[in-house]
Amino acid sequence: MIDNQHVLIIDDEPDIRDLLVMTLERMGLRVTAAADLAEARRALGGHDFSFCLTDMKLPDGNGLDLVQQIGRDHPELPVAVITAHGRVEDAVQALKLGAFDFVSKPVDLGMLRRLVNTALKLRAGDDRASAEADDGDSSAGSGQDAPARPPEAEGDLARLIGTSQAIQKCRAMIRKLSRSQAPVLISGPSGSGKELGARLIHDLGPRAGEPFVPVNCGAIPTELMESEFFGHRKGSFTGAAADKEGLFQAADGGTLLLDEVADLPLHMQVKLLRAIQEKAVRPIGAREEVGVDVRIVSATHQALKPLVEDGKFRSDLYFRLNVIELHMPSLAERPEDIPLLAEHFLGDITAEWDTKAPSISPAAMETLQQHDFSGNVRELINILQRAVTMCEGTEIGPDDLMLEQFDDPHLGGNGHGQNGDAPLPGLDDDQSLDTYMEDIEKQMLEEALKKARYNKTRAADALGISFRSLRYKLKKYGID
Repeated sequence: MIDNQHVLIIDDEPDIRDLLVMTLERMGLRVTAAADLAEARRALGGHDFSFCLTDMKLPDGNGLDLVQQIGRDHPELPVAVITAHGRVEDAVQALKLGAFDFVSKPVDLGMLRRLVNTALKLRAGDDRASAEADDGDSSAGSGQDAPARPPEAEGDLARLIGTSQAIQKCRAMIRKLSRSQAPVLISGPSGSGKELGARLIHDLGPRAGEPFVPVNCGAIPTELMESEFFGHRKGSFTGAAADKEGLFQAADGGTLLLDEVADLPLHMQVKLLRAIQEKAVRPIGAREEVGVDVRIVSATHQALKPLVEDGKFRSDLYFRLNVIELHMPSLAERPEDIPLLAEHFLGDITAEWDTKAPSISPAAMETLQQHDFSGNVRELINILQRAVTMCEGTEIGPDDLMLEQFDDPHLGGNGHGQNGDAPLPGLDDDQSLDTYMEDIEKQMLEEALKKARYNKTRAADALGISFRSLRYKLKKYGID
């Protein structure tokens, strides 16, 4: 990958410029150095570069001007900026303008080498895609435009199912984000596929061969957070029987997904901000920081801006994480995709369960399209699992979906069925709502077990609950 790669370096300080040139030449790269913007622009006009690294402050202008020009005239060229130590605003602004990444002064040469290698992987992928497109054009003679991504990348994007305008916009944004190392904040309601969006950004980018490490910030006990994120040294606290690497080290070279980042307590927000800014972490009990090369992608179903205004989320961390936002649409934003999604997940479910896939009747499909999916794609999967279990023939009907039974206060519904205007059936005058709901729950458990031929795992899947939860409920109601 290194062979025949040509790099452009722009810095007005001779000592730093010489150090950068020497470092990159030792990597086997051909390097052209420039001292100002005018010299850099002349070089860009006369050579085809694979990577560009520019200082922010130059004698005849700002490096950000060059970032914008390269984005406009050479969109395939990854460009990174060198920022002054602690100037987070400069780094964020550069990333917003399309910079691939940034490195702070004093330049860590190990970090620089990793950054350059990542950028060259991106450029090499573009070159392969262009060559494959040229081969296809010459053999087919169609004269069509070359695809923006290699075929395997487009195959990855097919995991984002749908043809709606909302999902097409989402795919286009993911393609763009995969070409950058900028932090991304993925927003969207629960069950909309935020982790899938993060995985696609990772899989389509130059870090695809490196680890993708997802972590649910709300699932880690507060007292263990620092150890989980940054690791610890043996003997650093009671119970630390051995060295342990943290999630940042585990994701080194790859991507770290901070899911439900809004759940981070304030003391961890401070430590996380430092780790992102310094690209380094200090394990508990360690004397020195450890450099990490990690792309940060965060996700949340909560709006972070109100949390910032209420003082529950640090504004500096918010602006550092929310360099670019990706919105994952809810099913309400793309109802026309429901038939495609339903058929796809139905095939997945029956393949996993090794059963013949029933068809979905037109009436059942219409019922699905009219349903208010508060749980989005995740809820659709649960409904289909339940329907496959309940269906006794070769076709899923509206009754097999059991939507009215599940539209109750325990599951976020209004307790009035789909239409919202009918009273609760069978509720006696002297019966409380709690005992009524328990009777319904018990009846549904028994029916699900019967339909699943008393296979508890399948019954739990059909009901959309965990196996552990099913066992608890069976014990609670004395169901043998």
